[in-house]
Amino acid sequence: MSKKNLHTNFEAAVEFVNTYESPIPADILLKLYAYYKVANKNYNNPGSKTPLINAFKANALIQAQNISNEEAMKAYIKLVDLELKS
Repeated sequence: MSKKNLHTNFEAAVEFVNTYESPIPADILLKLYAYYKVANKNYNNPGSKTPLINAFKANALIQAQNISNEEAMKAYIKLVDLELKS
């Protein structure tokens, strides 16, 4: 997949998630969150006002920290396709 196609597919997957109307399980949301942050090279600390949510988000980021931004985009797209579109 070319870089242009990857970015286009990633943006489409993000749009799909942003307009998804059914509840998304928390474990899937955390993975999507981590892949999105890595894909966009945003390594800022989670900004929730709830410490427990911050802990879960930080843990998800730690688990995804060793992948490239391109790998994160591919993982995000794959997760959306497998868990939300199937």
